[in-house]
Amino acid sequence: MRVHIGGDHAAYELQRALVEHLRAAGHDVVDHGPLAYDAEDDYPVCVLRAAAGVAAEPGSRGVVLGGSGNGELIAANKVPGIRAALADSVELAQLARQHNDAQVVSLGGRFVDVPTGLRIVDAFLETDFTGEARHMRRLAMITAFERDGKLPTR
Repeated sequence: MRVHIGGDHAAYELQRALVEHLRAAGHDVVDHGPLAYDAEDDYPVCVLRAAAGVAAEPGSRGVVLGGSGNGELIAANKVPGIRAALADSVELAQLARQHNDAQVVSLGGRFVDVPTGLRIVDAFLETDFTGEARHMRRLAMITAFERDGKLPTR
């Protein structure tokens, strides 16, 4: 699977470990950086590139990382068509895929250690969307709102 990854200095160690881990597992990893530690870097530079890469390649997935994962989550969700979810456990990563068909997972390097981060991302990549009618209906509402700005009526 093609996996786009981007983050910032606060999750640099986790990102480097994920790139190595995912490549060793046979994934086609597109590393949007950072490629070197810089305490003054800005997460939108790499995170928006990773999310845009996922949006441009249906079927690919993304991983965005930062200190908490919150800013990265917000940035990724600004890319049209992207559904990103914050996960600090395997269960949340699985639910993001099963119920929300999230294409991007966001992790906080200050809250998730490397072994846990690897398990979370593996679970995210291995889990399929259920396609259940209730989830499809809800995603259609979100997609319609994103397209035309009209609030759903039920």
